Amino acid sequence: MQPHPHREVTLYVRSKKTVTSFYRASPVSAEATSGGSVVAPSGGAPSAGANPDLAGTETGFMLSDDQAHAVALVQEIAPHRGYAVKIVDVARTNLLRQLMDGTLRGVEHFPVLDVEHTRRRLEGAENFTWQNLLNVLPAELGHLRAFTYLKVKAVETEQVRVQLIAFDEVKETHLVAGDWDLFLVLDFANVPGTSKRAVLDFVINKISRIPGVEDTSTLIPEYSVTKFPL
Repeated sequence: MQPHPHREVTLYVRSKKTVTSFYRASPVSAEATSGGSVVAPSGGAPSAGANPDLAGTETGFMLSDDQAHAVALVQEIAPHRGYAVKIVDVARTNLLRQLMDGTLRGVEHFPVLDVEHTRRRLEGAENFTWQNLLNVLPAELGHLRAFTYLKVKAVETEQVRVQLIAFDEVKETHLVAGDWDLFLVLDFANVPGTSKRAVLDFVINKISRIPGVEDTSTLIPEYSVTKFPL
C-alpha cells in the first residue's frame, strides 16, 4: 500500500553518544621486516606523540537494542498500512529540551511514536508490539468487505455453515440469536469488476442457493478502516 499523502508518523528515539579511541598506523612511520614484525624507520619506536595524526577519537551514536527493535517494527508495519515514517533522534539533533517543552511534554521513556492526525501516541520500547502498532495505525481497506445475515432452517444450520466456509469469499461465520440465524463476513479482493453488484451476485447466486437457506440480507459499507492485519 502506498503511503497516504496526509498520513505521516514521527518516531522519536534517543541514542547514546559513544566515543572510541583509535590508533592508525602511518605508512611512513613504520615498515614491515621480512619476518613480519614492525620497526620504526630509524631504529626508534613508533610514537603517537611524534605524529599526532596517528591517535585520536571518533564520536558515534548508538541505539539500544530495544529501541532499534521498535524502529524495525515501525518501518515494517507503517508503510504497509499507508503511513510515511519520519525518524527523529533527539540526541543527535539537540532537540530534546525543545521537544520536552512541546511535542514530547511529559514523555519519560523512548522511543515515542506520534500519530499526529489521530492524536495517538505509543511510548516506551515495551509497548512497541505488533498488535499495539496495528491499534494506533488503522488502515484503509483496499478491498471490499460485506456482511450478510442469513435465516436458515434450524435442522440444517450446521450443514449450511460447513458449505459457507468452503467459499473463499466467506471469511467468518457467526451463529446469532434473534430474527437471523447466521452472520457472515465476506471479503472480496480489490480486482477490476468487484462492486456492490458483484457482491450481491455472489450472495444471490451462491449463498441463497444452498439448501436450507431461507432468506438473506447484506450490508455493503461505503468506506472501511481496520485495525486487523491486512
